[in-house]
Amino acid sequence: MKFAGGRRVASPVDVTPLIDIIFQLVIFFMVTTNFITTPGIEVDLPRSSAQTILQEDNDLKVWVKADGQVMLDDDPATLSQLKEAFSASSKDTQVVIKADKDVDHGRVVQVMDLARSHGLTRLAIATEANVQGGTGGGSSSGAP
Repeated sequence: MKFAGGRRVASPVDVTPLIDIIFQLVIFFMVTTNFITTPGIEVDLPRSSAQTILQEDNDLKVWVKADGQVMLDDDPATLSQLKEAFSASSKDTQVVIKADKDVDHGRVVQVMDLARSHGLTRLAIATEANVQGGTGGGSSSGAP
């Protein structure tokens, strides 16, 4: 007995179940992922309607707490320690100042001047985004 041989009809591969499984895996990983939060220094940032700065890995993060205490990368720091950190940094390092909204303006300016005196000109002040419809139409001009 002879079988009809030779050509076999190739059926196309159906990728619909594969796409379904990929989407389910993406959803699973999104739900089970642990999100990393920022360090636990308690600073109440001022609000602003304009937010554009992206953080880089080599940024120097300086916190100024409401009582005027300065912290450098999660550790309390004096102005002389800030000077050492600023002088050890390259000129293209960005200094991100996260100052509490209740801190004296002069303390923030003091940190900014210290950074500029060591050649660091890329300065940024961190703020929180205004909530739409909340605090007076998104104006960042001044009076509370």
